[in-house]
Amino acid sequence: MAVTIYHNPDCGTSRNTLAMICQSGVEPEIVEYLQTPPDRATVLRLVADAGLGLRQALRQKDTPFDALGLGEPAKGDDELLDAVMRFPILLNRPFVVTPLGTRLCRPSELVLDILENPDIGAFTKEDGEVVIDAEGRRIGDT
Repeated sequence: MAVTIYHNPDCGTSRNTLAMICQSGVEPEIVEYLQTPPDRATVLRLVADAGLGLRQALRQKDTPFDALGLGEPAKGDDELLDAVMRFPILLNRPFVVTPLGTRLCRPSELVLDILENPDIGAFTKEDGEVVIDAEGRRIGDT
């Protein structure tokens, strides 16, 4: 199964997502998108395939989002995309692409919905939050 993660190793959510992918038995292609930013077409495809609008895929915290005025409703997708091309940190992370779909994995456990083997066993995030208990049940699922 081909899996690609657009990853930021400094991001806990991204690290947790990567760990779940690996625990599922997959060695993903890791694109450190701050070092190797995706081009315009790839960003647009990721966002569309995830069922999001470009504005929904932007990260505000710890980025130049506010300084660039990207929250202004008058800013169109072309301006937003121009900003992402100049400042890749504006693209939220991690995006994961699998044969079952594309997701912006926030929270990280959303990746389980697009893995061919979501039964990864017990999993606890770096911060101690249990995602899957010892019996294999996803915590928070109803």
